[in-house]
Amino acid sequence: MKKILAELQPSEIWKYFEDICQVPRPSKKEDRIIDFLMEFGKRHNLQTKRDEIGNVLISKPATPGKENLKTIVLQSHMDMVCEKNNETVHDFDKDPIIPLIDNGWVKAKGTTLGADDGIGMAAEMALLTSSNIEHGSIECLFTVDEETGLSGAFALQSGFFNGEILLNLDSEDEGEIFIGCAGGIDTLATIEYTKEDVPNGHFSVRIDVKGLLGGHSGDEINKGRGNSNKILNRFLWQLNKKYGIRIACFEGGNLRNAIPREAYAIITLPSEFKENVRVDLNIYASEMEEVWKITEPKLKISLESTDKPTFVIDEESSSNLMDAIYACPHGVFSMSSKMPGMVETSTNLASVKFSDDNKIQITTSQRSDVDSEKYNIAQMVGTCLTMANAKIVHSDGYPGWAPNPSSEILTVAVDSYKKLFGIDPVVRSIHAGLECGLFLEKYPNMDMISFGPTLRDVHSPDEKINIETVDKFWKHLLDILKNAPVK
Repeated sequence: MKKILAELQPSEIWKYFEDICQVPRPSKKEDRIIDFLMEFGKRHNLQTKRDEIGNVLISKPATPGKENLKTIVLQSHMDMVCEKNNETVHDFDKDPIIPLIDNGWVKAKGTTLGADDGIGMAAEMALLTSSNIEHGSIECLFTVDEETGLSGAFALQSGFFNGEILLNLDSEDEGEIFIGCAGGIDTLATIEYTKEDVPNGHFSVRIDVKGLLGGHSGDEINKGRGNSNKILNRFLWQLNKKYGIRIACFEGGNLRNAIPREAYAIITLPSEFKENVRVDLNIYASEMEEVWKITEPKLKISLESTDKPTFVIDEESSSNLMDAIYACPHGVFSMSSKMPGMVETSTNLASVKFSDDNKIQITTSQRSDVDSEKYNIAQMVGTCLTMANAKIVHSDGYPGWAPNPSSEILTVAVDSYKKLFGIDPVVRSIHAGLECGLFLEKYPNMDMISFGPTLRDVHSPDEKINIETVDKFWKHLLDILKNAPVK
């Protein structure tokens, strides 16, 4: 396959990013990218090791004259969110990502790109193989399973690396330096159902919600984007009140940290309402197009007849499901009083899935930069779902990263940005979760910042990375390394 990114600058980053795109790396299936990194380190005669869970560390000595600088850990995660459009044929377990250049951006063909956080990995690989970049001792840390559980960061052992400063390369807004992040917790609900025969005199339809933007449930939660599960369920709930529908299937969303873009349901209802439901769909679709015309201009709601399903779920479970999804909160819960314009607490109604063992799984994810509010919103969501007879399990969650405005490496990074580009960078916390809070638990004296080039629509097939900002990110990174604090 012809490589198309080599023409971009800085070529050393884009070359490695395109190499990374060739290696399948879904969360929890990182064996191939681990092998790729281990082979890379050994091929370049660099000290290379991995821990039991799969985190990889590749180290490089200081360049001549920079031995007095503090050792810096550069960190990114290996795994990527695997989302694709329904019409896209792609197997994330086997197929490479196909990047393309589009009007100043790099994106993928119908899938997530994996620049989150493949671009951070590529920057680390470029540094490790460089011969003309000044830096102190560096340790490049590549963690596993950031996207679905932060498992690599949770399992990281004290002493795996030696650096005193950590640069997290997993941020998505060039010109912004992050010094804190929200903590998070997942709330998982299970509704059990009994299979029943389709009632006599019922006809079957499939209802689809498509065309939503989706995106990262941290970075994009404040943008007022639609939730396919909520939009679909609202219509089902209305139909149920009017006609007494029966649900055969409800599938929507995918990952806990992605705002759901698509959802569909297969339902049955009495045949005498066949024409009524089509009229209702047209009215509802028109209403939703008006509601979402600014934030979701490509929203499409459709209805078509379908084959009779093999079963429907019992009426009680069906009502519980629709009530649970209707009542369950989604979106921004509160804004920060400490950092104006920043989300403090939010929740994402991420996915609804039918399983083979007569269960419906509802996955939600909560975030907050206030620990007590993280648990408060999780309990609120859990209580709501419990009232619908769902069984609730909360994950262990992960800690936030408390800002340190007096950080030594922050001063270096801010001064560097002003010198290079003539403007002050924005210094703030981020509502998305980063691994930094977990690193602090193992390395409490670690001095950390996070920064990166501009990415948009991550965790969706519209994910893209701005080419110009990759060059700025690279120049900023090199200048920080050159002027790092001394030991």
